[in-house]
Amino acid sequence: MASPVFSNSKEFKADPLLAQPTAADLERQYQAPAGAPGYVAEQRMSYSGVINKTTVLGILTIGAGAVGYATALDSAAVYMMAMGAGIAAFVLAMIAVFQRKGANPVIVGLYAILEGFFLGAISVAIETSFNAPGAALQALIATGITFLVCLALFRSGKVRYTAKLNKIFMVGAISYLIFSLVNVGYMIFSPNATGFGMYSNEVNIGGLTFPLGMIIGAIAVLLACISLIGDFEFIDNGVKSGQPKRLEWTAAFGLIVTLVWLYTEFLRLIAIFANNR
Repeated sequence: MASPVFSNSKEFKADPLLAQPTAADLERQYQAPAGAPGYVAEQRMSYSGVINKTTVLGILTIGAGAVGYATALDSAAVYMMAMGAGIAAFVLAMIAVFQRKGANPVIVGLYAILEGFFLGAISVAIETSFNAPGAALQALIATGITFLVCLALFRSGKVRYTAKLNKIFMVGAISYLIFSLVNVGYMIFSPNATGFGMYSNEVNIGGLTFPLGMIIGAIAVLLACISLIGDFEFIDNGVKSGQPKRLEWTAAFGLIVTLVWLYTEFLRLIAIFANNR
């Protein structure tokens, strides 16, 4: 499953011919004409291409985030613009996910800019509301370090996106989605809701009292890390099976979506921790 960007694209599934092929598979591969359409493209997807495009989208996201952060410090009206940008980014993300021939670079580029602006402005609001100065920078650094650690583990071969890990992610992701929807309802309709809603509610375990959000946040970060491993797996499948170069934008977009999720979870965790010191 991992990021919906990848799980919705059959091109990023594992190629059965590349995973312990049978004699019949080898024979079929040998008999197939060179450059058969739908199997190996003339301009093939590459790791360097995915890295370059991910870097471009990352720069756009961080750059727009810096603008959103700086302008939100000076004007409260920017928050309304940020909400509009967030809604527009969501719509563009849905369009990109369901594009049959791969994500359009213009659409994913606009998504990165709008999402970045939204995150930048919201980060200021969270830092101010929870007395957590510097939370945005800390979350950004934590996201970058986590990305590099997950990538290193994947490249070492010690961690792979197995069927068992996929089941764990699916159960966890669905449970987390349900919790998030219930929390939205709680924040809207409960007069007792404060801060991040149920995330801010305190629980007592073993005589220790701390916000529920610390537990839920830690689980969400773990799920995002599993999603990253899945993203790397799908990208690896796409490169090895010789998918078209245009799918590099889809791969880069999928990584950015997961990194945005990871950033928001770190930001919330840091804010909750700072508010309870």
